[in-house]
Amino acid sequence: MPKDFNKEAYPEPPRQTPVVDKQTALPNPALILSKVFYYTVDLPVTTFRDTIDSVRSKNKLVYYHQKFRRVPDLTECQEGDYPCYYEAEMQWRRDYKVDQEIVKVVQERMRACQQREGNSYQQNCTKEIQQFHEVTKNFQSRYGDLGAYASARKCLMKQKARMMAAQAQSA
Repeated sequence: MPKDFNKEAYPEPPRQTPVVDKQTALPNPALILSKVFYYTVDLPVTTFRDTIDSVRSKNKLVYYHQKFRRVPDLTECQEGDYPCYYEAEMQWRRDYKVDQEIVKVVQERMRACQQREGNSYQQNCTKEIQQFHEVTKNFQSRYGDLGAYASARKCLMKQKARMMAAQAQSA
């Protein structure tokens, strides 16, 4: 702001809020009640919670995120090892859900960029669009056409068929 700023050149608009005209010298009872509530209820509870949170943050346990160890793939299971089959199936389902969430996140990023950029999104969001196409192509190649009852065994058979087709095409 320059030092020779002239306030009369740009007058402030008139205020819409009327000035409070105090009629009495007595204090406002609502203000007194709010202060009483703050000091008797709110402040002790907030202080107690802050101390509990500080104690919790020192020995932090992440109770909402379960970590699973990676188990062998279905191809690494021995013949007739049903617990291994089950663990491989559960691992495949977890991987499937993670891959679905990855596709959702990338799609949300692309849509946010499209919303932000408006009509010129095709030139300004090329990185997001390219990433979305790559992620969906990979997801489709792995999980596409498995149907409603998809399983690790079906996915493995699809991968096997795809590898055999590629091998036959190269020969």
